[in-house]
Amino acid sequence: MEVKDIMTEPPTISKSDTLSHALDIMEKKEMRRALVKQGDKIVGILTMRNLTRELGTRKKGNMPASSLHVATAVSDNFVKVFPDVKVKDAVTLIDKNQGVIIVCKDEKVVGWVTPTELLSTDNFNGFAGEFMQKETVIASPGDRVSHIRRLMLDKNVGRIPITENGKLVGIVTEKDVVKAMRAFRDIVSGNQQEARIKNLIVADIMKRSVMTVNTNTSLSDVAKMMLAENIGGLPVLNLEGEFVGFITRRNLVHAMAQ
Repeated sequence: MEVKDIMTEPPTISKSDTLSHALDIMEKKEMRRALVKQGDKIVGILTMRNLTRELGTRKKGNMPASSLHVATAVSDNFVKVFPDVKVKDAVTLIDKNQGVIIVCKDEKVVGWVTPTELLSTDNFNGFAGEFMQKETVIASPGDRVSHIRRLMLDKNVGRIPITENGKLVGIVTEKDVVKAMRAFRDIVSGNQQEARIKNLIVADIMKRSVMTVNTNTSLSDVAKMMLAENIGGLPVLNLEGEFVGFITRRNLVHAMAQ
């Protein structure tokens, strides 16, 4: 199987678009990232991680998201390949670089491959408990959103399980943080943002209905659940129902690479 068999058309935004407009496009298409171009030239990739970093920076705290531009938040974490590259090689590249693959033919973008496309190949062996993250970053409902944003950036994670008295009670994703930060920038005046955002806590933005898998759930079933629900990661419970780890799309890609 070659990348041309699984690639999809990337959502594309312009380098000069605002972050607010970019987020609207990504939300509409239910995507975690978008391809940034200037004319026909590839500029880079815009991800929820980029947005989390940019919208939460104090340096531009008095500016609404509609005044910040995509050019300030672009990353270059991608690799160009030809359409006939083998999928197994694409798995290795994405696992190694932790980015995405842009498929080009005659210098033109014809598609891209992200962890989502790789999951759709359903080429898995093993169980959630074997490839989950056991040392999981967690937070509590009373933590500040500014703290959880910092955790995401420092620990390089896109979602954080929320626990209370050892029990899983919710989850917060980069998208939840980005939406909260944009709302503050758009609604609260700049000189009040820092004081007001300190009052925003995790309980205000977390999702309380959390889908989970068990340690003995097959990786194939984990992938199907992630694709069906468009979820980037799932808490893992042991057979006693205790929260013991977290598994992401990247963990599944790593399992494929193994």
